[in-house]
Parts: sequence; C-alpha cells; structure tokens
Amino acid sequence: MRTFLIIWLGQFASLLGSELTNFAITLWAWEITGQATPLSLIMVFTQIPKLLVSPFAGIWVDRYSRKHLMLLGDLVAGLSTIALLMLFLMDHLQVWHLYISGAINGLFGYIQGLAYSASLSLIVTEKHYARATALGSVQMSGSYVLAPALAGALYAATGLTGVLSVDIVTFGMAITSLALVKIPQPSAQPAEPQTSWSALAFGLQYLWVRPSLMALLSFWIVNSLIGSTIFAILPAMVLARSNNNPLIWGTLLAFFGTGGLLGGLTISISGGPKRRIHGVLIASALWKFGIIVLALAQQTVTKIGTALVCGFCSPFPESASQAIWMSKVEPEVQGRVFATQFLLTQLSSPIGYAIAGPLADHFFEPAMQPGGILAGLFGPIFGTGLGAGMALQISIFATCGMLLAMGGYCVRQLKLIETLDH
Repeated sequence: MRTFLIIWLGQFASLLGSELTNFAITLWAWEITGQATPLSLIMVFTQIPKLLVSPFAGIWVDRYSRKHLMLLGDLVAGLSTIALLMLFLMDHLQVWHLYISGAINGLFGYIQGLAYSASLSLIVTEKHYARATALGSVQMSGSYVLAPALAGALYAATGLTGVLSVDIVTFGMAITSLALVKIPQPSAQPAEPQTSWSALAFGLQYLWVRPSLMALLSFWIVNSLIGSTIFAILPAMVLARSNNNPLIWGTLLAFFGTGGLLGGLTISISGGPKRRIHGVLIASALWKFGIIVLALAQQTVTKIGTALVCGFCSPFPESASQAIWMSKVEPEVQGRVFATQFLLTQLSSPIGYAIAGPLADHFFEPAMQPGGILAGLFGPIFGTGLGAGMALQISIFATCGMLLAMGGYCVRQLKLIETLDH
C-alpha cells in the first residue's frame, strides 16, 4: 500500500487545488452571467473530449507507461490553469475560455484517471480493492470539506488570482509524488488490438458475453444521464435560492465532503458491504432521496443535515462498483475494457449536462414564477420565484434515479453479479 498512499497524497493535493478552482470559477461564472446554462456547458465541454478519446485511451494505457501517462495528465492540467491565470491577470478572461480549459482538463484528466484505475489492481492486493477505491472517495470528500472554506477566503481576499495560483502549486505536488514511485505494468502485454476501433471492439465483445457486467454497465449509463442533469444545475439552484450567497453553497459542499469523508473512511476500515451490489443500489437510492429532500428544504439546518447524509452515502456506489469491475476483469485487459466501459457509461452524461441548463432557464424556471404554468400545482411544495423551477427539475430527475436503483433488484444478472461466472 506504500506506493498507493504516496500517489494518493499527491493526487489529493491536486484534487484539492482543482476543487478550489472549480468553486471559484462557479462563483465567477454565476456572477458574470446569472444563468444556469453556462455552468452546465462547462460540464458538457469537459465530458465530450473524454468520449472522443476513449477508443484510443484503452490502447495507450495497456501499451504505454502508466506512470508517464499520469504525469502527462497532471502537467497539461497545470499548464491549462496557468493559461487561465494569465488571461485573468490581463483582464481577458471570458466564459468561453472556461469551456476550452474544461475540455483540456477533461481530456488529460481522463487519460490520467484511466491509467490510475487500471494500475490499482497491480499496486494493491485484491483484499484491499474496496479500501483503495474508498480512499479515492475520501480524496474527493476531503477536498469538498477543505475547498469551500479555503476558496471562499482566498476568493474574498485575492479574487481568482490567489485561487488559481494555489491550484498550480498543487499540480506540482502531484507531479512530484508520481516521480517518486514505481508504477508496475501488466506482465503480459496484449498482442491485439492494433487500432483504437479494434480496442473498442475488443471491449464491447468482452462485455457482450458477460451479461452481469452488461447489467451493471446499463445501470450506470442511465444513472449517469440522471446524475448529470442534477449536478449541472445544483450549484445554480442553491445560489439562486440563497440570494447568491456563496457561504451557503460552500457550507453545503463542506458538509457533503464531511459526510463523504466519513463514508469513505467507513468503507476503508470495514472493507465495504460484503455484497458489493448493495453498496451500488441501496446507497444510490438513498443518495437520490437526499437530493429530493435538499431541493424541498427551506431551512438551512435541514439542507446541512441532508448534505451530510447524502455525502456519507456517496462513496458507496462508486467504490463498490469499481471493486466489482476490478475483481471480474483481468488486469492485462483492464485498460481497454475500462475505456469501453467509460465510453458507454459517459455517452449519456453530455446529454444530461446539455439539456439541464436550457431546461432550467427556458422551461422550469419560467414555469415556477408567480403565475407560471406549474406554479399552481407545485408552488405549495417548492415555492415560487428564482430557483423554484430548478428545485422541481432536480426532484423529478432524482426520483427517477431512486426508482432506477431500487428496480435494479428486479434484474437477476445485476442482483447476483458477484456470484455469477459471467
């Protein structure tokens, strides 16, 4: 676990810096535009390059040095942040620059993440798979705890300049940690495939003859669509319903992170549920239910408590799912199979991100204004005015996500995925 922990610490620093920037960029973009669409478009541009490169990435990860690919990911992301800082200092930064930066960071971050996930099964033993993936959730949750307070203080004191500067430093820390360790390559290098499309075909064929993995994949495809429509406008909803108070959004993120940290630590200590599929389905349903409560809540204390519970549930689905994939896919083909899995899973995400902002700005928000077409029916539940339409929209999609998770127990291949051979 020593190699894993060194990498983990460096990547935690990098992730913390990235979350500082994401928080500050969200505030800056909302202040400039006052609309949900630009925030969702940043996510669209972040996702699309990942999908375009997926057929190639599996080959690169299986054939080339995974350490070098991870170093490349951190280096390019750091240079992208430097470019944003230069533009801001010259007073030339525009919202569309964030789209380009998101595309670059998404592309190289995906390559790095795929190389990292494909290396885990060689860095740690199988009994530590769930713990290792849970510590990945601890990274994210810990950054959510620390980033809002740090970003809020830095943003107030130095504006975007200070936040971006800290982010650049953290990329340097990540690169240093990777340089200090040796990351093993698979002992058997694949003779095939020779092209990106044959890599994709290999991954598709591998999954097609394994119905249990196909069932899990199908669950995540639909779940990704639902999740992207929710998270694309969640910051805008919170800011809109709190009179643009960044402290409220920062506080909720911190409690999301605190809950996620506790959940990740719980998995790390216990190893997670004995039947990992329970961690996928039950925690997914609880997480979506919490989002519904958050959209309905009027009192800040209720929002904070809900964020804490949601955060606690959040590491379980991804950690359990990743542990299932790692245990059922051979290490020498994980790069290609994981790349195919990612491509198919994330194809729906840009759709969700793309429709979420326009749906909010052009339908749900106008419909939930006083006198709007939905205000009479849903106004007593969600209220009316700024943010009410986004709250209704989020609740509808979260309800669909909750029903999807509980319906997973009706699918035999998914319910019994850990005991079935294929």
